[in-house]
Amino acid sequence: MTYWALNAFFLGAILIVVIAALLARRTPRWRALAITAVVLLVMTALFDNVMIAVGLVGYDPARISGAKLGIAPLEDFSYAIAAVVLLPVLWHLLPRSASRATPHEGSRQEGEA
Repeated sequence: MTYWALNAFFLGAILIVVIAALLARRTPRWRALAITAVVLLVMTALFDNVMIAVGLVGYDPARISGAKLGIAPLEDFSYAIAAVVLLPVLWHLLPRSASRATPHEGSRQEGEA
C-alpha cells in the first residue's frame, strides 16, 4: 500500500466528518483554519526535512509518489492538514458541556431567571 492510499483512507473519513458538520451547520471559522494550516505546513516542511536529513525518519521509495518539498515527500503533509481540519470540526460537532458553555450561558447562578 502506498502512502497516498493510506492518506486517502483517512482523508476520506475526515471528509465525511466535514460534510456532517456542514449539514449540521456547526463548522469552525474556516479563515482561522486556513491561517493555522499555513503555519503548520511551513513548520512541517522545516522539521520533516530536518528529521529526514539527520536520519530519524525514512521512507520506502517504492511507496512514495516521488513528489517532494525539499527532501520530504508530499504525502507527509496530509497529516498536518488532517489535524488542522479534523480537530476543530469535531470540536464543533460534539455536544457542548457546561465547561464549554459561552460566558453568558455559564455565568447564571442556580435559581436566577
